[in-house]
Amino acid sequence: MIASQFEYLQQFLKSRSGLVLSNEKQYLVESRLLPVARRHGLSSLSELVQAMQKPGATQIATDVVEAMTTNESFFFRDGTPFQLFRETMLPAMIKARADRRTIRIWCAAASTGQEPYSLAICLKEAAHKLAGIRVEIIATDLSSEVLDKARNGIYSQFEVQRGLPIQTLLKYFTQKGDLWQINADLRAMVQWRKLNLLESFAGLGTFDIVFCRNVLIYFDQPTKVDVLQRIARGIAPDGYLVLGAAETVVGLTDAFRPVPGLRGLYQTGQAGPSAATPRPRLSVAG
Repeated sequence: MIASQFEYLQQFLKSRSGLVLSNEKQYLVESRLLPVARRHGLSSLSELVQAMQKPGATQIATDVVEAMTTNESFFFRDGTPFQLFRETMLPAMIKARADRRTIRIWCAAASTGQEPYSLAICLKEAAHKLAGIRVEIIATDLSSEVLDKARNGIYSQFEVQRGLPIQTLLKYFTQKGDLWQINADLRAMVQWRKLNLLESFAGLGTFDIVFCRNVLIYFDQPTKVDVLQRIARGIAPDGYLVLGAAETVVGLTDAFRPVPGLRGLYQTGQAGPSAATPRPRLSVAG
């Protein structure tokens, strides 16, 4: 693949998915896109790029974006966000939504579903506190392939071992040969939709809690600013935004402010000073 073709891929991926691909990542492109080329009967990345540039190459273009999108995920990933969900966000929302009786949660870039299903498990375990309150979980991703896997809720032994205690696995999953499927009642708690964060998501409505973790790190600064500003317009004034451990709003937007002492948790500038209480005691392992 010549330099001009790699540059084409860089520009294409940035415009279609927001992914910023440095020149040092050519090895990653080769490892992920050679299988795509072969699947389409092409022998090299050069042929793949040439095919992408032809009119009507919609499927090839889609396959390239999906192959290059990082879909790393596992249950209760990083620990701390789910502790904050159980001990800070959910109690605050239950109190604040006593009249409306509805809480809406958005998992952006939800990949193969481990994050929204982890939240569903948290909600199941807090059912006694949620009597009469309807909780909606909307999970989105730009990849049709990972959304299909997420809807089915079927995972390998390796996937369920990442983050799930054995007692949780046995309680909420059913074994199917060498695979495990999350139970139907938890699958029913999540609504799956295909969505590209670069495009408008105003149609999703307003949310009380937004998980947008480990995706902004792949965007350049203008794209990060744009996505955060649009998320801010879709969060309730007292709602919460959760970012990944390596992500921040600082220096990008004034629409959110960090919740003091709670890493990765943010609220809009309209939130009152006491909105983030009660606070949990965060474990060191996080």
